[in-house]
Amino acid sequence: MGITESLTGAVLIPLNAQISERGLAVVAAAGFVSFITLAVVLNVLSQLLFKNPNEPPLVFHWFPIIGNTISYGMDPYPFFFKCREKYGDIFTFILLGKKTTVYLGTAGNEFILNGKLKDVNAEEIYTKLTTPVFGTGVVYDCPNSKLMEQKKFVKVSLTTETFRSYVPLIVQEVTNFIKTSPAFKGPSGQTDLPAAMSEITIYTASRTLQGKEVRSKFNAVFADLFHDLDMGFTPINFMLHWAPLPQNRARDRAQRIIAETYTEIIRARRAGNVPDENEHDLIRHLMASVYKDGTNIPDKEIAHMMIAMLMAGQHSSSSTSSWMMLNLAARPDIIEELYQEQIRVLGADLPPLTYENINKLTLNQAVLKETLRLHTPIHSILRKVKSPMPVPGTNFVIPTTHTLLSSAGVTARMADYFPDPLKWDPHRWDAGASGVQMGEVKEEHEDYGYGMISKGATSPYLPFGAGRHRCIGEQFASLQLGTIIATMLAVLAAADPGYDRLGEAGEELGARDAAAGEMDVGVRIGWLRGWYAGV
Repeated sequence: MGITESLTGAVLIPLNAQISERGLAVVAAAGFVSFITLAVVLNVLSQLLFKNPNEPPLVFHWFPIIGNTISYGMDPYPFFFKCREKYGDIFTFILLGKKTTVYLGTAGNEFILNGKLKDVNAEEIYTKLTTPVFGTGVVYDCPNSKLMEQKKFVKVSLTTETFRSYVPLIVQEVTNFIKTSPAFKGPSGQTDLPAAMSEITIYTASRTLQGKEVRSKFNAVFADLFHDLDMGFTPINFMLHWAPLPQNRARDRAQRIIAETYTEIIRARRAGNVPDENEHDLIRHLMASVYKDGTNIPDKEIAHMMIAMLMAGQHSSSSTSSWMMLNLAARPDIIEELYQEQIRVLGADLPPLTYENINKLTLNQAVLKETLRLHTPIHSILRKVKSPMPVPGTNFVIPTTHTLLSSAGVTARMADYFPDPLKWDPHRWDAGASGVQMGEVKEEHEDYGYGMISKGATSPYLPFGAGRHRCIGEQFASLQLGTIIATMLAVLAAADPGYDRLGEAGEELGARDAAAGEMDVGVRIGWLRGWYAGV
């Protein structure tokens, strides 16, 4: 008998008998468990035995590919602080199989957010997430130089002159919503806060940034479409943006309908339907704009830029306004102070808000700043490493196989800069108060192709980012949110907040809030109509 026959008799025949006896499913399960066990053992050994002294320490994890994804995704801020305590400000963790290097603190923000174009790239990271939402040819679906031109085009809506015209429009939109929305029907009640604030922010942004004609197209159904678009910004879509998931199908449907709505407006304009020349109109401006290479902006790109501009502000403004309202509901004393500030600064008759007098409401501004500090809209900013990057003051060199992650929200929660950092306290921003200890922050400006902006990332307070990708709508967002809150005092009940599922001091409400500065749908807040303003 040969060797082959011997092996067949000794191994295969007993194996076949075992499979027949126990069943294929049992054997397959045993094989799977053995494979996973081997993978875990090899993964752990590789971490213990093959450490690279020229790379940041790797956060320990059991499973390959999955790595630290679950720990990070469930609660990013505790994950960051726990890793910082063990590894320092620079460490690497595994995010869906990708080595992601985190650099915390002001030095880390500067290193990543002001990285040179040859070293870091945002487009390759975000295009899979944003292009299905915004559309093709804009933002991260084009070269950085083209994006800078697009930012310059839309900045026509972000001037001091336009801001002056926006305040009464925002007040009108908020007041009309309070008077007509089912969310505020009757003399008092409770309402779904995130849903209400989402509508308010989309109506105010569309009316101001994009004009009367665009706003006339918006209703509750259209607001729902923008919500479906917003749900496209789901972390899983960094990998599965193409997958036929329910939220992706809703995203794609919403994108088609909204883009077609803008395109119809553009077609009508080209056919001679000219709106009021005295009305601020971004579409008219974009239709007349030309890229540096002499190319007119295609209608499709105009529609997609309009979506991007509205969505860029909507995503963060909606969550921030919800957090402001919720924290205020937990602090009726601050609500009363805001009311008294309006009387003191504006006058007992409470004249209409204007661009000039809204900026005099310092506590109103402090409420916004404190909310942005504690509930920073974006907890993680990612960059693709394009060339090896030495980290100053260390032996580390970040290789091109890594992704960089900056978290300005972590710095804003550091006790070094903000004593008792998890406490929501607008008065920490009072002049002479000890609640903010940022020291002297060097302010630097640079023109990346769309006008001078602050490039500095050394401040521990960066709710709008820094560098070439700093949010160009920072001033608008502050104006919009400040005006919304000043007007919403009309219905925010001072005596009985009536909120559900609100923890101590307005802290974490669920899994999504900490993960993205967002709030669970269905969080309800109490309101009392006309408790001082008669709305």
